[in-house]
This record gives sequence, structure tokens and C-alpha cells, in this order.
Amino acid sequence: MTITESDLPGVGKKFEIELDDGEMIVVIHNTGKRELFYRPEPSADSEKTFEFGDDLARTIGSIIEGAHFQPLEPATQETTLPGGILLEWYELPPGSPLVGETLESADIGNRTGLAVVAIQRGDEVIDSPDAGTVLREGDTVIGVGTRENCEAFEELLTE
Repeated sequence: MTITESDLPGVGKKFEIELDDGEMIVVIHNTGKRELFYRPEPSADSEKTFEFGDDLARTIGSIIEGAHFQPLEPATQETTLPGGILLEWYELPPGSPLVGETLESADIGNRTGLAVVAIQRGDEVIDSPDAGTVLREGDTVIGVGTRENCEAFEELLTE
């Protein structure tokens, strides 16, 4: 998937996203308004498909990204933040050496470079968990790091 980004002076930014059957164009205005266009082929005119205000666009974006519901498959989701940093979700499998450890004793940051920013436990979300937070089987650990940090954490999950 190719995404090109360009400045629209005085307006905002434009993102062109290649699709299997055309191209999606997202224009983000400096005011927060978002406009989505669809172009079925490069020589065709773009057709405006949606327009959202800032709050509605952010809400829809968080739903699409999976902030409100995590699909059962794949087991991990990947969200790339600016600068190539990843935001990922990992479920602690049965038998993981991390189960029963506190964040401090697991030493995840020093061992992998991944920063744990939240833990989802059932319907509860523990944001900014402290060092004494105990990891439990089935917890979903939400972490931020480089691809290498994430790969190191994946290995740590199943050592």
C-alpha cells in the first residue's frame, strides 16, 4: 500500500492512498475538517464520499483503528505512529514467563525497549500502569516502541 502525503498551503494536508480498486484521497483541513474522496482510476475525477468534523473524524478513526474493539484475529494489531514508532497490542498467553510478574520485575523496558502504556484486563483498562502492576494471563499489554523493540517483546512473551 502506497501513501503519499503533500501540503496544501493554506488548507492543510492531503494523503493519497492506493487501493486495489482505485485511490482514496483524504484531505485534512487546518480547521480539523476531513474530506474523503474516491478515484476509481488515475485518469478519473475524484468523487467526494464523506466529510467529517474534527471530533467525529477522531471518533470514527479510533473505532476503525480498533481502540473500542479488538478483532479476534490477527493476534496482534499494528499501528504506526509518526516517526515509525509502533503501537501494538499483545495478549499474555497461558504459560508466558511474564504472567505473575510485576512490570518492575519483568523489566520489559530495559530488556526490550518497549514502553507499556496500558493494560486491558477484561473490560477494565489500566492506563499508565505503575511498576507494581502484576501481569495476568489473558491481559492485553499495549506497548509503544520500534519494530525491533516489539519483536524483542514478542520473544519475551514466549521465552
